[in-house]
Amino acid sequence: MMTRDVYGLSASASNAEATRAFEHAVHGVAAHLPTTGVSLQAALSADPDHVPALALKGFANLILAKSELVETAAAALSSARGALARKDGGTADERILVQSLEAALAGHFGRAAEILDQGFADRPTTFLPFKLSHALRFMVGDAAGMLVASERAVAAIDSSHAAAGYLLGCHAFALEEHGRYREAMEVGQRAVTLAPDDSWGLHAVSHVHEMRGDTSAGIDWLENSRKAWSRCNNFSFHMAWHLGLLHLERGDHERVLQIYDDEVRPQQTDDFRDMANAISLLWRLEQSGLHVGDRWTDIAEIASRRRKDTALVFAVLHNLAALVAVGDWTGVADLVEALETRATGTDDQARIAAEIGVPMARVLAGLGAPADRQMLDRMVANLPKVGGSNAQRDFFVLALAKAVGNVGDTVGVSRIRSVRQRLKAEDRLFQSIQRADGLSLSA
Repeated sequence: MMTRDVYGLSASASNAEATRAFEHAVHGVAAHLPTTGVSLQAALSADPDHVPALALKGFANLILAKSELVETAAAALSSARGALARKDGGTADERILVQSLEAALAGHFGRAAEILDQGFADRPTTFLPFKLSHALRFMVGDAAGMLVASERAVAAIDSSHAAAGYLLGCHAFALEEHGRYREAMEVGQRAVTLAPDDSWGLHAVSHVHEMRGDTSAGIDWLENSRKAWSRCNNFSFHMAWHLGLLHLERGDHERVLQIYDDEVRPQQTDDFRDMANAISLLWRLEQSGLHVGDRWTDIAEIASRRRKDTALVFAVLHNLAALVAVGDWTGVADLVEALETRATGTDDQARIAAEIGVPMARVLAGLGAPADRQMLDRMVANLPKVGGSNAQRDFFVLALAKAVGNVGDTVGVSRIRSVRQRLKAEDRLFQSIQRADGLSLSA
């Protein structure tokens, strides 16, 4: 016997309580709700052999990018395999989810996303596999793959689909990452109209405002939607980060510090996303000439504890910046060495470490700017592979420009500026880096 949930996923026969709880968990994933974990556990309590819930548990732990959680993800995969065996192989949907989790657990997030996209090619609006693929591609910098998947899904939906708003929100983000800002704005606003709690859609529109340099409009958008995004899990910290960046562009440093203390870093968590928010915002404040007091202390302590964890290059590079900020050169050396070791492997993050992680780490650690123009161009081209968004990676672009400027390479800085302006409007921070290095950035 098979059941199909409201979001289109087929599962082996399960009791109604488990099905209902799992639907709540999937909605939690869509809306970034703090209750998602509770709903997922409720589904597994009602049916310990609920294969999609076990798969989601595995993915959720891997996406946290902590080496110690790999074991938890592996246990979820093992349980899902056992459940499939007890259910005579389960449904095709369940088998695809498990196969994708196997690839992700082996460190091949890109391949895991491909398995989901191909496995649900005939039903691209099935929300959970779509959202998982979107998240996996986000973590390995595959914006092109995100857009292909979202275009296919959006072409197949109508406004009555249970996940229509959330699918459109993901499409808006993929469009934004390609610089298609007018389309991203229209799609993102439609997404939020259909699903007012679609924080990813809200997020996509805030990106458009930021990248266009529409500072006042961006602040108004985030403040007017605060009721929705402030109810999120720690994604609310990231939305506040965007608000802080917009106020930084205004030059309102006191407001940025207030947002940092109250909303970006209200808790001293070690989630890599929370750490990235905090580290990149403090770095920007310091580059803007502001003393941030002892705000680096707790972040650097967490970064030091994580200095041997190379589960995600994006996280490693942010941790490195925190260690540099407090002058922990022993920690810096340990982290760079760990990343160099990771670069010798064969999985996705090993490849990313080799192609951009190690070169960027050397820049952040103050070990030198790119040696020649070819290396600089290669680093700029490879930066998207780190994962995250254009807005998040702008931290690395700025750091690279500063390093190049420090060695007097005005042509190199101009090249970075030219590439940056393809996606992001000129802003105060790049100009302040220019002034600090005494550079002329005329085109």
